Amino acid sequence: MKKQKRLSSVVLSFLIFLLVFQLAGNLARPCTLIVVSGKATPDGRPLMWKNRDTSQLLNKLMFCRGSKYSFIGLIDADDAEGREIWAGLNERGLAIMNSQADDLALKQKKFDGADNGAFMKLALGECATIEDFEKLLQRERGKWDLAANFGLIDAEGRACFFETSSEYYTRFDADDKRVAPFGYIVRTNFSWTSPDYLQGGGFIRFERMSHLAEMARATGRLDVRFILQEAARDLNHEKLHSFPLSRPLPEDPARPLYVHTNDTINRNSTASAVVFHGAPSAERADLATMWVLLGQPVAAVAIPVWPVSGKVPAVASAPGRETCALNAFSRKLVAFLYPDQRGRMPQYLNVSRLRTYGGEGVLSKLLRIENQVLEKTAVQMKAWESRKESPSRVASFQEAMADFVLQSLLAEFPDIR
Repeated sequence: MKKQKRLSSVVLSFLIFLLVFQLAGNLARPCTLIVVSGKATPDGRPLMWKNRDTSQLLNKLMFCRGSKYSFIGLIDADDAEGREIWAGLNERGLAIMNSQADDLALKQKKFDGADNGAFMKLALGECATIEDFEKLLQRERGKWDLAANFGLIDAEGRACFFETSSEYYTRFDADDKRVAPFGYIVRTNFSWTSPDYLQGGGFIRFERMSHLAEMARATGRLDVRFILQEAARDLNHEKLHSFPLSRPLPEDPARPLYVHTNDTINRNSTASAVVFHGAPSAERADLATMWVLLGQPVAAVAIPVWPVSGKVPAVASAPGRETCALNAFSRKLVAFLYPDQRGRMPQYLNVSRLRTYGGEGVLSKLLRIENQVLEKTAVQMKAWESRKESPSRVASFQEAMADFVLQSLLAEFPDIR
């Protein structure tokens, strides 16, 4: 009997451990972000980006109608009703994103930022500008469990971060030379206004992205293509000075090169990435563009979407708790790139596979597809600048681009199923 009781106690303790571990994993929401003033971009339009790191690795898009405005949001695939938005763009050209900032959580109230996603959904549905969002923060102070660095851009050209707890916030403007001398602000998972920023995280990613952004700004390349193809997919470890995409590969194929991706910008836990290309003016909010990588960036291709379309592409959405076709393919490609599932090996990416698949490498194939999408979209956007396009035609174009991406991926990676 005593032996059975001891066994039951051990089993119970183990189950509790698993539950706590799972809950901790579900709350792990580290991300890498940047907001850029139009004064620092080549085309004068504001820019914003988020690599979404989370334990919820299946993501998709959803079109939503808020209390005032319609919007497109990035959601967890199992969030059938779209209760939480993790990055989004509305019809008035307001875009919002966040990173978890545990050092802003009110521990005495046992708050941990559980309402961050729901609050962003509220903001997209009723705010047209950053000023509206700030008024929303003031109105709702103390009513939500918030612990986030909220990043926003709007059609009036503003680009800001709001370091936000449930009780207070601090605004940082990318146009303010006192806090953003070069016109951009990088954030990861700590805040500058916390009483103890050491409770935060993402310091290595912060240093790496700060260096990348400065190099891009200095050479006039702080644009959508740079964010998508260099920053979002970066695999260099800032502290170890590792450069896995350029160092020689082992001659013995049985001893492939691996890189640990827990502290790189493209992480093993990166579920998706979003780049917002701001509107050129408040009158042309319809031109604000949301670029989305529905998967780990080194295993996905970006597609463009616009809220004015009134919908999202079929291959980027799915009913109920299912994930979308683009995300499902990306997860299969991730499994190919992270082949060893023992212990902590799922954190190690097989660089040899990444660089040699099909003779040219995975990234080369992805970028070839993505460059075609960028070029076709640039041509289409030029036409839309001269006249506003109908929602149905915008929807048709974004559908065509998304379909092109999925079919190209299937053709380029015939054995990834």
